[in-house]
Amino acid sequence: MNYRHSFHAGNFADVVKHALLLRLLDLRRADGPLTVVDTHAGAGLYDLSGDAARSKEAEAGIARLMAAVDLPPTIRALADRVRALNPEGDARFYPGSPRLVADGMRPGDGYVGFEMNPPVLDLLAAALAGAPNARALGGDGYDQALEAARGAPGAIVLIDPPFERPDDYLRAADLAAAVVKDDRQATVAIWTPLKDMETFDGFLRRLASAGARTPLVAEARLRPLANPMKMNGCAMVFLNPPEGLEAAAREVCGWVAETLGDPGARAEIWRA
Repeated sequence: MNYRHSFHAGNFADVVKHALLLRLLDLRRADGPLTVVDTHAGAGLYDLSGDAARSKEAEAGIARLMAAVDLPPTIRALADRVRALNPEGDARFYPGSPRLVADGMRPGDGYVGFEMNPPVLDLLAAALAGAPNARALGGDGYDQALEAARGAPGAIVLIDPPFERPDDYLRAADLAAAVVKDDRQATVAIWTPLKDMETFDGFLRRLASAGARTPLVAEARLRPLANPMKMNGCAMVFLNPPEGLEAAAREVCGWVAETLGDPGARAEIWRA
């Protein structure tokens, strides 16, 4: 299964990923300046009338969120960010992780986003143009993220690959373990699709064999994990999560499963 950021922008998985990213940033801000390193940044800002309109996934994700009432605080924080980009009241523009980070940076914070596709890299640079401490860099984030995070204050490494390559799970697990081995204070957040449990279990086993211990796993299962060719849910896996993130994961994944999922959808929050 390929996962192109522009095609899936604003879908249920983005709601999970971005609501939890915002909460992670809030919790880590108490420790001082932050440096976010994003291995697969994408364009940074998406027009949902483009690729996402053809997939119609945003209609079942962010569009439903924006129409909902009585949102829990973690979900409302994402809705507020989307609303700020759409002052006319629709949800045409959707912020990817780079814009969500850059728009909330304080003096002393930093963002480094890697992107391998040159046209997408240009879009990323444009999306970050108003943030002086945010950089868009060409190259393979798997290869460069460890060095970018090394010695950085308040390092948070976001690993969010498109899963177009057969070794994405292996490289994501190995990089995550290497980051926390290099800096015991760093937090790593890894996004993965949920297709079938064997693939996901293999990823968690690779994390463990690489030295990662007791990650926090937050799953939003929208349907049974029966069709390995379909994204049946998604997961965020955190190494060195701050206190309070587990409660946020229960709120976010629970809301997404209950509101956006099929009958029988559920959230699973656990320590691997």
